[in-house]
Amino acid sequence: MNKTIRSAARVSSDLAHLARREWEEAATIVGSSALIDGKPLFATAMTDARMVQQVRDLLARSGRVHLPEAFGAEAVKPIFEACRDAEYQLVFKGSRTNYDFSAKDVAALEVGHKVALIESIHAQATTGFQYLYDSYRRSDFAEAGTLAPGVLADLFAALNTDATLALFRAMTGDDRIAYVDAQLTRYRPGHFLTAHDDHHAEKHRLFAYVINLTAVWRADWGGLLMFLGDDGHIAEAYTPRWNALNILKVPQPHAVSVVAPFAHGARYSITGWMRAKKP
Repeated sequence: MNKTIRSAARVSSDLAHLARREWEEAATIVGSSALIDGKPLFATAMTDARMVQQVRDLLARSGRVHLPEAFGAEAVKPIFEACRDAEYQLVFKGSRTNYDFSAKDVAALEVGHKVALIESIHAQATTGFQYLYDSYRRSDFAEAGTLAPGVLADLFAALNTDATLALFRAMTGDDRIAYVDAQLTRYRPGHFLTAHDDHHAEKHRLFAYVINLTAVWRADWGGLLMFLGDDGHIAEAYTPRWNALNILKVPQPHAVSVVAPFAHGARYSITGWMRAKKP
């Protein structure tokens, strides 16, 4: 082996050692400090250096990854319960602005107005970007200082600890990650999210994520996270799975298929973006 090849091999070995040390440090910190109700947020496997490298490799190849059993079993249950019991608002896009309707607002609508509203939402979805689902914008409350103490506040804090941010940087290979926002989502029959790529120049989004909190779900109930290919076909789709974490690189065309009228129960998740700058 000549000197140049030996030098290249040594550099490669040194980089691998540094990367491995970074992952191991992230694993140690996250496992000990990111807590929900006194329990570790992440499952032990998620902070294993080999797992982190596999996630990083998958994201580099395809730009997305589905990670089952991502969170600690004792931590995910209170997170789900908080999501189930949250006060959601029905959200959708208008022609000029976005709308958030409380349950009280929706109940106050006359039947004819409800029908006209849904028809208008569907008409916009036919030719452009549109969405219809229940949302609890946790980050908005946290950033405004009005998020009440409890599991949701603890989760928001846990996602933004130095330890968790270090883990996400190691998983994605992107050292720019500085902030993680979040919203709770609840998809019921008729709810959907049409094709989009999550790009938003002013919000500095790097990766999107989904924490799946639906215990029982079938693919034919809809609500699938679908990734769209250049040929118009569905390149891949993820069925909601209890305690799974999805990560996808931004921008990337994707959609959530409409939830079928015969779906049993609601599709719960926490979604958001890993961002390069804090708001």
